[in-house]
Amino acid sequence: MSQVKAIIGLGNPGPDYAATRHNAGAWLVEAVARAAGAELRPERKFLGLHAKVRLDGHELHLLEPTTFMNRSGGAVAALSQFFKIAPNELLVAHDELDIPPGTARYKQGGGHGGHNGLRDILSALGNDTPFHRLRIGIGHPGDSRQVTNYVLGRPGKTELAAIESAIDECLATLPLAVAGDWARAMNRLHSFSAAD
Repeated sequence: MSQVKAIIGLGNPGPDYAATRHNAGAWLVEAVARAAGAELRPERKFLGLHAKVRLDGHELHLLEPTTFMNRSGGAVAALSQFFKIAPNELLVAHDELDIPPGTARYKQGGGHGGHNGLRDILSALGNDTPFHRLRIGIGHPGDSRQVTNYVLGRPGKTELAAIESAIDECLATLPLAVAGDWARAMNRLHSFSAAD
């Protein structure tokens, strides 16, 4: 399986959104940068914050688009083209309504599932392009009409702690994913739940 050369963390820019559930993907990339002792710096040509880190001997680009979520594709396409990174070498981290806080899942390819960030990336890269996803569970409000307010809201203390535990577990499995050992990465991450 393909190795990962870039991790993109989706979110909305600015302090108003920084602590909202929709920014769970951005939180992951920020956590990877912190763990690597790197600083995400504004990079205009990638429409976002960028850092280059080493993870277990692998060189890795980190990108947090600073466009709004529904415009994430431009940043991903710019980074991919500049560094000649193939779609199957990308790992896109994003919030996921369909799984509970405290859990996260790797996924290869698939549709956007109503996620505006994924929708824009698919249209920028080509809709049949399989890239890896890291789905960080934020849970569902239970009513589809409440989804927008829910994803743009801030998680409570317990919920945030669960999401942060899942992100820590993602970090522990990233060296496997980055090396292309998806079976072991999935096995470990998918058996984790912060509720255990």
